[in-house]
Amino acid sequence: MNTTKLEVIEFDEAGNIVTTYIHSDTPDQKGSRVDVILPERAKGYWQQLLDIFLPAGYPQSVTEDYLEYQIYDSLQAFSSSIAGLLSSRAVLEGVGVGDASASPTAALLLSVLQDSMGRIATILFAHKLGTSLEPECKMYRLAADIFNDTAMILDCLSPVFPKAFRVLILSFSSILRALCGVAAGSSKASLSSHFARWGNLGELNAKDSSQETIISLMGMLAGSLVVSWVSSPFATWSTLILLLSVHLATNHAAVRAVSMRSLNRQRANIVMSHWIQHGSTLSPVEVSKRERIFERDGVLRWADNQVIGYCRIGVDLRNILKRLGPSHEKTRSVQLEGINIYELMQLYTDESYIMWFDASNSEALIVLKKGSTATDQLRAWMHALMLAWRAKAVKQRMSSHAGARLSPADTLLELDLTLRQIRETFPEYAKSLRSAGWDLEIPALETRSGTRTVVKTPE
Repeated sequence: MNTTKLEVIEFDEAGNIVTTYIHSDTPDQKGSRVDVILPERAKGYWQQLLDIFLPAGYPQSVTEDYLEYQIYDSLQAFSSSIAGLLSSRAVLEGVGVGDASASPTAALLLSVLQDSMGRIATILFAHKLGTSLEPECKMYRLAADIFNDTAMILDCLSPVFPKAFRVLILSFSSILRALCGVAAGSSKASLSSHFARWGNLGELNAKDSSQETIISLMGMLAGSLVVSWVSSPFATWSTLILLLSVHLATNHAAVRAVSMRSLNRQRANIVMSHWIQHGSTLSPVEVSKRERIFERDGVLRWADNQVIGYCRIGVDLRNILKRLGPSHEKTRSVQLEGINIYELMQLYTDESYIMWFDASNSEALIVLKKGSTATDQLRAWMHALMLAWRAKAVKQRMSSHAGARLSPADTLLELDLTLRQIRETFPEYAKSLRSAGWDLEIPALETRSGTRTVVKTPE
């Protein structure tokens, strides 16, 4: 006699078995039954509590550096919440809480002034540095907390100053908090995009907000005890400095724990110079251990940490023309000396960029053509790095000859030689970068809004 059996298995987002259903006929053939089998290791109450604050499918749904970053981020948020209560108390003292002669209207006007200064600073900061926030998200994430901690120190200093200076100090602290808001918000969005593996960016941000809420609540409760115990100036400043030190140290550890997969200027310098010198490709984890949190913008740094030049990418063609000859003040026409601009354009006919190297100050200028991709920009940056490395060696050889310098014609020859090397090596190198875990489709080299150029030749 035939029996009908059926097995249905349910999985969660991470691929773990949640429930197994087994259908079978009853012995009397008058019906059937379904057995519901749960995993032997069901989630305990502690795990169920963690699921409230962790992304669905954790740990498979996020990158490997997510947990370490979140631990440090929670610690810095906890210490910042307590320090924030101390600075808030100082602000209240500064505006006259407890002072019978203080005017509520003056306190209100000070609040309006602070808010206005903060909003204006937000607009200006976002306009000036908006493009660089994503490529340098680790730097601005730490810089945001430096701004915030400086604002807290100014708040605590404000009560000791006369009222006129107090207004300026509190206004400046409001500006710093505005800068913190812009930098922290934008860098946090970039980091969340890095952590999300399954396209779960929205859910990851929601869970991160839950984490911040519970940590801030715990910080407020602990801070209430600290504020009630700490009252003398010495105790207040000692506690504040300790909390801010913990805050910055844990925040620094948090951003150091992140291994970004995009190649910004600094990471491009590290992986490309290492490959040129040693022939091997570093992984994102290896690069994260070598990169600096704060790096000079546009610097070309070799594998041994030696600065070999500078590079500006996304500039307009006028920046190159200024290096090739004097320009007329009224007509803006440029008188080229020792080089034909047509020769430079012909050299880069099949490339998505145009580059000139100013040997006098070791600076590469890269003009991007319309349609250039993130990979094309990496190709141009590698060309600039290789040229700066070769130019440094040439400059050392020529240093013994007084007055010797590279002529525009010599520079053009160097450009041609290094471009040939790039064409031969970069396609294979790009494959090795992808194999090592780098995402070459993320544009992270431009830190300023640049231009794009179209070169038209007569038919």
